[in-house]
Amino acid sequence: MDFASSLGLMLGNTTLATIAGGYALAVVALVSYIWIRRIVRARYFARRDMRSYRVRKEWPQILTLAVPPERWRNDPLDREVVETILLDSLDAASEEELPPLLGFLRKSGLLDVRLHEARTSEGWRQRTALVALGRTRAPEGIAPLVDVLNFPDIDLRTAAVRGLGAIGLPEAAAPILERLSTGELDVPAAAISTALVQGCRHDPQRLLRYFHLTRGKSRELLARVLAELEVSLLGEELISLAKDESAEVRACAARGLPKLHPSIAVPVLTELTEDECWFVRLRAVVSLGSMDAPDAVEPLAKMLRDPNRLVRQRTAAALVRHSDQLGSILVDAVAQGDNYGLQALVSEIERDEKSQGILHAAGDRNLSVANAITQAREQLGGREGAKLGSKQ
Repeated sequence: MDFASSLGLMLGNTTLATIAGGYALAVVALVSYIWIRRIVRARYFARRDMRSYRVRKEWPQILTLAVPPERWRNDPLDREVVETILLDSLDAASEEELPPLLGFLRKSGLLDVRLHEARTSEGWRQRTALVALGRTRAPEGIAPLVDVLNFPDIDLRTAAVRGLGAIGLPEAAAPILERLSTGELDVPAAAISTALVQGCRHDPQRLLRYFHLTRGKSRELLARVLAELEVSLLGEELISLAKDESAEVRACAARGLPKLHPSIAVPVLTELTEDECWFVRLRAVVSLGSMDAPDAVEPLAKMLRDPNRLVRQRTAAALVRHSDQLGSILVDAVAQGDNYGLQALVSEIERDEKSQGILHAAGDRNLSVANAITQAREQLGGREGAKLGSKQ
């Protein structure tokens, strides 16, 4: 019995020793792997930094092909560095700087490499190629990116939409709009809206044509995109948008109306100040305030009675900018008898020293303005309006 117990104890100790030894070896192996990986990565980044420095020094010659592409194309690290610098330059390039960069992209063969990868690779390699293809801003990338819009993988479809948006051409936005209008595009809305803003920023007419063909959530999405574009390019078509059933579209129209002639814009914006939706009224007030038209003062003065606090504040800020009529504006505000609107107006006047001086001078010349200042102080009471019309 003693022998069996001793044997069991010895075997148990051996098993524990084996487990402990295995655990120690695993820890040593893991630490060694991390250490070796850090050394390898440090050497890689050191080499890459050295190559990047060399390429940067020769970049003007590389770009004009004075340095033959064969010197860097056959080395994977050199080619990666050149492509990275080129894509960064394309991202930051203006319309005037773009042609030379695209010319180098084509002549060096880098564009053909990405086109081939986008069509033949799979998984993360294909996603990387699609995003890079969009960053090239080359029209040749549109066709392979459009092909991916029909793929079952949502990650690839999203990468394709982002790539089309990065190209930034109306021709790249058209396939997205076509599929969106027919309900065939299953991609996150954020990716679609970003791509359409990039592609249609100089051509809102193209988006507007598809806007009239869509319904439901797609139409709401296009309305939000339309609000981000330079809608003043739509001209008098904004008037029809100001009567649209969607509040987003009406607010979008209000944003662009100041670009039209005041005789056209002011009546439409005045109508929008009576809209049932508060942010449409807010956008109409902001647009009226940005116009120098004298006719804009009367509809703005009425908006001091708006039930929405933010609308009243923006109305007051817009009215204060009309310094030549500030005295009569205050008289009308006092006559309305709305303390909320009056308080918003007085707060804006007190915030601007120039307006206080103008109001004080108007009160010295005009008895009705002086009386309005006194009444405003009495209605607001306390500290409110204490500085109204006083000398600074």
